[in-house]
Amino acid sequence: MDYLKDLNEPQLNAVQAIEGPVMIIAGAGSGKTRVLTYRIAFLIQHGIDPFHILALTFTNKAAREMKERIAKVVGESEAKNLWMGTFHSIFARILRIESEKIGYPNNFTIYDTDDAKSLLKSIINELGLEDKIYKPNIIYNRISSAKNSLINARQYIKHPDITTDDQLSGKPKMGLIYEKYEMRCFKAGAMDFDDLLLKTYELFKKHPDVLYKYQNRFRFIMVDEFQDTNHAQYAIIKMLAALHQNICVVGDDAQSIYAFRGANIENILNFEKDYPDLQTFKLEQNYRSTKNIVNAANCIIEKNTQQHKKNVWTSNHTGNKIKVFRATTDNEEGNFVAQQIFENRMNQQLQYSDFAVLYRTNAQSRALEEALRRFNIPYRIYGGLSFYQRKEIKDLLAYFRIVINPHDEEALKRIINYPARGIGKTTLEKLVATAGENEVSIWTLMSHLHEIKLGLSPGVLKKIEEFMVMIRSFASMIYTHNAFDLASHIASSSGLLKELYNDKTPEGVSRYENIQELLNGIKEFCEQETTEENGHSLPKFMEEIALLTDADNEKDDDPNKVSLMTIHSSKGLEFPYVFIVGMEENLFPSQLSINSRQDLEEERRLFYVAVTRAMKQVYLSFALNRYRYGQLIMSEPSRFLAEIDREYLEISLPSQGLSSLGNGGIPSGNNRTSANQYHIPKGSGLKKISSSPNPLFSGPSEPITAFQPGVEVMHGKFGRGTILQVEGNDLNRMATIRFQDGEKKLLLKFAKLTLIKS
Repeated sequence: MDYLKDLNEPQLNAVQAIEGPVMIIAGAGSGKTRVLTYRIAFLIQHGIDPFHILALTFTNKAAREMKERIAKVVGESEAKNLWMGTFHSIFARILRIESEKIGYPNNFTIYDTDDAKSLLKSIINELGLEDKIYKPNIIYNRISSAKNSLINARQYIKHPDITTDDQLSGKPKMGLIYEKYEMRCFKAGAMDFDDLLLKTYELFKKHPDVLYKYQNRFRFIMVDEFQDTNHAQYAIIKMLAALHQNICVVGDDAQSIYAFRGANIENILNFEKDYPDLQTFKLEQNYRSTKNIVNAANCIIEKNTQQHKKNVWTSNHTGNKIKVFRATTDNEEGNFVAQQIFENRMNQQLQYSDFAVLYRTNAQSRALEEALRRFNIPYRIYGGLSFYQRKEIKDLLAYFRIVINPHDEEALKRIINYPARGIGKTTLEKLVATAGENEVSIWTLMSHLHEIKLGLSPGVLKKIEEFMVMIRSFASMIYTHNAFDLASHIASSSGLLKELYNDKTPEGVSRYENIQELLNGIKEFCEQETTEENGHSLPKFMEEIALLTDADNEKDDDPNKVSLMTIHSSKGLEFPYVFIVGMEENLFPSQLSINSRQDLEEERRLFYVAVTRAMKQVYLSFALNRYRYGQLIMSEPSRFLAEIDREYLEISLPSQGLSSLGNGGIPSGNNRTSANQYHIPKGSGLKKISSSPNPLFSGPSEPITAFQPGVEVMHGKFGRGTILQVEGNDLNRMATIRFQDGEKKLLLKFAKLTLIKS
């Protein structure tokens, strides 16, 4: 029990409370993972069979790290017997075992988002619907939302409120599309991600004996990141926990930021209503951040009304104040970020990986990337195209899928004529249409082509037959060869490897290397220890990668790079230095979130999450002008800046030469004004405390009307210039000015120009 010495008193109490319902409210950086890990180890050491413990997480990475930690305490063999993984991976495992009870084969395919949207696009076309009205992306999200609310196609069509909504939105055929989609997935032996929840719920609902079986198996249930659960996930958890009531949920309502994905904050806020005997423990000591960061974060989150109140504190040192920087443009903001990273890294001998830049929307990365490239700073964007979403990777994976499940319609359509084998688009369209009319899979139809008159030439029939013989030959090797040997054989014998090898363009070489990298990954998979039957088979590998989350998909050979990501992607991560850019009204908080308290509070939680990623230093920046949707938009500082007490802030002014880089790409330093001279009280903007102009808003030194064509001016960054033209009215007047390094268009309201008087 030596490991328990690592815990503080609230952590220890939470670990040792193993009977009955338990809720652990874990503030940011409070050692949540340690508590969850030690609690599982404590259960095992008190005689609970690991086979009776279910631990649910939101990423495979989190499950893997926790399992490794548990193994260090209780041993490898005990840790291996835990049912631990993501909701989707655990439910997929149950469905593989029980699938026949709901009419699915146990080798069902798991469709990713692209597969699902591709199928929806086909259905929309087949129904003759206008794809500008019935956009696959919107339809997919609508169906996903229904499934996460545990509404299947039949219930959807019969629900009067839903059908009325569809009528009013101009999509009266929405229910029909959902019905066709559900039927086509079933026919193809496929489930999408949302089905893994919906079908598990239906399995337990329709088969009480199966539910009872898993209630007895999972006598102790633990849920990580409980604030991120949706309606379907919680409904299934409640069903499983109903018999023994030994359920422990760990989370932080202050970090509930996934409402757009269906996460329901009410699950954690109202948990005790479902479990009146609940024991609640609050982990309030932050081990990650400095006092200034923790106190600033507390200032932010205390403004929310929907929350479990807690007092997060830290015994860490006070640390630097949070630095607020006002930029004139988003490009200047990018230069500021790059400059600070450059200077901090050089002066303090830091790694690039010590820095993260967080933004509200992916579109903000452009100016940041350009600035980082100018400084030769290596960076990595999270949430970009994942390795497994590249075309060549998806092509080979489609071969694997069709070998495992020949009825997989999307996989078959993808590779039936790749590499080209004489089965053209017209032939495929005939096959798809005829299969749809007869309500059979394309593979079933192809197996009976000699009995059906489709008007295909003998040559095409021969090509289809050869394709099917090839796939069947691969399928015969599924359980006689390991995943690597079979994958290598498929890549070679299908002609795909040769096709890519013959393309000697840089892109072709890169695609070929990516296939080799995939095969390397399969080789590593086959070298892992496993106790499962057929644990190194191709179906096992495919199941593992089908359930990868965004966090698991990230691959990078060189980790020493600055991290660029949306705030949503940063959850669960930590960095010594964090830049939060774009702190502007209508950007952060988002314009879509300022009309309801509920949405605004979610945005504030998002800001809280961003600030609490930092260990040593936080930078907050905003731009007075930003290019959005191709237009220069005037901005005002985010209301969230006004919610941080002034004692935790230091305001930075733009430097004189920030936008013009000197030799070697190193800009000059910047001037700073301490927070005791300027402060940010409550309100929608940053206000001055003295009678001097507010450094965050200072405009031109003369009345705007004094700036006319022909007048000479001085600008802090661009130097001396001559006004060529003035456009617009009142506060929206914009001047075109010729400076030494070219013409600039500046809004006079914000330009900080000085008249040069002769």
